[in-house]
Amino acid sequence: MHIEVNGLNKKFGEFQAVKDVSFEIEKGQLIGLLGPSGGGKTSILRMLAGLESVDDGDIVFHGKRVNDLPPQERGIGFVFQNYALFKHMTVEDNISFGLEVKKWTKAKIKARVAELVELTGLSGFEKRYPHQLSGGQRQRVAFARALAPEPQLLLLDEPFAAIDAKIRHELRSWLRDMIDRLGITSIFVTHDQDEAIEVADQIMIINKGRLEQKGTPWEIYKNPESPFVAGFIGESTIVDDVSSLKGFGHASDWPGTKALIRPEYVEVGKAADFELLSATEPGRVRHVHFRGSEWLVEVEVGTSRLVTYRSLEKEILHPGDEVQVLIHRAYLFNDNDSWVMENKLKEDPMPVHI
Repeated sequence: MHIEVNGLNKKFGEFQAVKDVSFEIEKGQLIGLLGPSGGGKTSILRMLAGLESVDDGDIVFHGKRVNDLPPQERGIGFVFQNYALFKHMTVEDNISFGLEVKKWTKAKIKARVAELVELTGLSGFEKRYPHQLSGGQRQRVAFARALAPEPQLLLLDEPFAAIDAKIRHELRSWLRDMIDRLGITSIFVTHDQDEAIEVADQIMIINKGRLEQKGTPWEIYKNPESPFVAGFIGESTIVDDVSSLKGFGHASDWPGTKALIRPEYVEVGKAADFELLSATEPGRVRHVHFRGSEWLVEVEVGTSRLVTYRSLEKEILHPGDEVQVLIHRAYLFNDNDSWVMENKLKEDPMPVHI
């Protein structure tokens, strides 16, 4: 299903939940609606589903305006974060419920349920009730029930929020694989950026009711279009006086400019670790955190405290260590613009006198 949304607006009382949002989604894409809580993600999803009315704007499915169509006529499946399963029904009865309402024949219902049980990995659990299933299994039942009527659009509202971390990761991979096989257009709401980056073809960043940016996870991470997006995706530190950092003195040409510096922009180590020592500056390690696959190092440079990652294969740093710090680049922004600035001394190094 090809989707077009034009100038979407929604108010709840005096609160503007969605503000002039427009976007297009190609058939078969998996889109992540990502943003902070209360930003408007679920309101957009519910308007697409027909569960909330539209104050202004158009929602178009395959060239047809659907603003006034009831949910059951929009060709959608909806998966809620709390499963919303019928506790008194078995797995197969939960899956078949919507098909019985639509008055499918018994033979067709039986075949469709068997197909979905196989697709969602629930074989052997058909006669069990929700309380006899794990959280991951209950969510698979919810997926199967949403897919049963063969919808053209699948909507998921934080579908993994109620599941523990290990199962959540497994279900993310399973969801991506299932949607690839089905080719169904899908939109899911999440506040977990790792989840969105791992699963989505494209991400839409929603903040204070507005669409801040839409693009692939890599595009959004590499080229954020606003300070909010730059700060929301990944870990980062805001530096007020960026011109004081070595290699970034030319930032003083733009008074009032601040810098957002991500961990991957920063390299830390002993002097012998750097070929281009003239582009580094002295720092002091403040904290070192073990992150499983790497160290997260907090380092003080002048009046700024930055964070960076360090490989487990390298020499272990300790709080209080004197180190050299190389800031490769910084994301700069002011009231009028934003851009990425490279460390000038990497391009035009100063001579080092020994």
